This record gives sequence, C-alpha cells and structure tokens, in this order.
Amino acid sequence: MLHYLGVMSGTSLDGLDIALVEQSDRPRLVASHFLPMPARLRAELLALCEPGQDELARAAIAENEWARLAANAIGELLDAQALSPAAVRAIGSHGQTVRHEPQRGFTIQIGNPALLAELSGISVVADFRRRDVAAGGQGAPLVPAFHHALFADGRTRQAVLNIGGFSNLSLLAPEQPVRGFDCGPGNVLMDAFIQREQGLAFDRDGAWAAGGSPDSDLLSAFLKDGFFATSGPKSTGRELFNLAWLDRHLAERAPIAGQDVQATLLELTARSISEALASAQPGTERVLVCGGGARNKALMQRIAQLVSPAEVLPTDSLGIPADWVEAMAFAWLAHCCLERIPGNEPEVTGAAGPRVLGAIYPA
Repeated sequence: MLHYLGVMSGTSLDGLDIALVEQSDRPRLVASHFLPMPARLRAELLALCEPGQDELARAAIAENEWARLAANAIGELLDAQALSPAAVRAIGSHGQTVRHEPQRGFTIQIGNPALLAELSGISVVADFRRRDVAAGGQGAPLVPAFHHALFADGRTRQAVLNIGGFSNLSLLAPEQPVRGFDCGPGNVLMDAFIQREQGLAFDRDGAWAAGGSPDSDLLSAFLKDGFFATSGPKSTGRELFNLAWLDRHLAERAPIAGQDVQATLLELTARSISEALASAQPGTERVLVCGGGARNKALMQRIAQLVSPAEVLPTDSLGIPADWVEAMAFAWLAHCCLERIPGNEPEVTGAAGPRVLGAIYPA
C-alpha cells in the first residue's frame, strides 16, 4: 500500500493538521497528529493576509518557520508510528493561504515546500491551487473531488459540508458530476469576534452564541452582501469576510450586545449554508459535516433545523473523523499529482477543464 502525508493549516491558524493516509481503492486514515501554531507565527501569518511593510521578506521568513514546524510535526507522527521517511511516497502540503483573489488572477499559499522536502527527507507536492487559477478557475474549493472519491455511493443525494474558517459544499448526486462552491464565512467571523471580545480562541460548542439572540436587521444586512447573491463557481476568503467587514455593519446601527452579535454571526453561517444548499441541490437527503465547525453543537443544531428533513451527521458517523478530512484531501491530491490524475473539478472551480494540480519537490 502507498502511504502519503497530508499537511493542512487552515484559516483558523490554530495549528498544523497532519494526516497519514493509505491510498488504495479509497483513501484510509492511518494516523493523525496536531501541532499547535506558535502565537508569534500565527500573528505574523494573519498580518501577511493584508498589505504591509517589507511583506516579501516577512513572508519568506514566515514560510521557513511554517516549513520547520511542519517537518517537526511530521517527524513526531512518523516516530509514533515507527515509520521511516522512506515509507511515505510524498507529502501533500497545502501551505498557508495569505492571499486569495482569483478575480485578479492569483492565489498565494506559502510554506517553502523545498525546505520541507529537505528537512523531512520526503518528496513534497505543493502549490495545488495556482494551476486551476491559471486555467481560469477559482482555485477553490479543491476538496469536492476528494469528497466524491471518499463519500459518493451512487445512491444517495447528499452533500458534504466542510466548515473551517470558511464553509464550502460538495454536492454528490447519483449520475451527476460533482458540484461545489464556497458558501461564505464558516468559523472565521465567530472566532475573530470572540477573540476580540472575550479573549478566547473560539466559541466552544457555540455556547456564547447560544446564549444570545440573532439580530434580524443585522443578519439581513449581512445577507445582502453581493457574494451571497452569486451562484457557483465561487470562492472567498479573508479578503472579503473579516473584522473590518463586520465593524462596518456594526457602525451603521445602534449598539448591539456582544453576545447577540455572536449569535447573529452563527446564524449567518447556518443561513448562508442552508440557503445555498436549498438553491443548488433541492431534495438533499443527507449532509455530512467535516471541519472544526462539526464540533460546534449550537451551529450543528441550527443547520439541522434549517435543512430538515435532510439528515445532518458528522463524517465520524462513517468512520472518518471530521477534524482530519481536509488534511486527508491534500494527501490524496499529492497522489493524484504523482499519478497525473486531474485533481480539480471544472464544474466546481470554473476552470477550462480538468488539470493535474501541484508542483513536485523531490526529496
């Protein structure tokens, strides 16, 4: 069996997810490891999402740190599994997105894959998004092709919902090509707001939001953003949905209690998902949820209410832990690259056609 490693640090920047995957007919998670992101590196990576002084040099230094952190995490995982680097065919490294503006023809993920290959002794496949953008696509989301490979059963009209910093849907209907798109904010605004107001990294179980009441006027203003009016292919990021976006909305109305703002942000995530699903795939029977948002009980309950009678389940119910699906996806994309299998879905990204994704950095 072929083994691959998937490395992912998402929008939340809480740390690096490392998944060891066995590639056979369907990918299988063998082991996983999480390494927290150092506070200083997290702050710098967040700062690099916006224009700033000396940002080229700062980005180069930050991506070297990121690569060293990833190499350390990989070493810890392999040691725990008593595996040598030679047992792994390749690392699929997403890197850290610092800019994503496909409408301007670019997307940037940093992570110095050459250094990661040097430090780990394992070949690295990285830079997955830019080939799709070069072909006229959004470069995101890339996970729908993987979701199809992992979850499609040919019988069930289902959706796979990934809720990370942003949310995206993969639509899996029998005898139809996979479709998908970004829905809008997932955890990104809820996390940013509670960090500012409460000093907490995230709203555990959605408890703070659950104690508040959504403000209908604020929610209505949120949903009038032009992003929600467009259909796929579409993707988004911190360039649009950020604290400045939220603060502009808050400045236009009377003060709202912080807990009610948090409740409104949770409702925005749930509503943007449910309305997108209803429009794009009516009659969905099952929604499989992965990503950090699958652990937010209040959010999961609200999504279940809004998409009823569809069944809403974390991917854990199928034996695939929700926290590791995205890291697994980049291990699979590395396999696709080495085997020259297209990794994008043109119906999803809007690219001119199927493309082999990724650049290879041999060990």
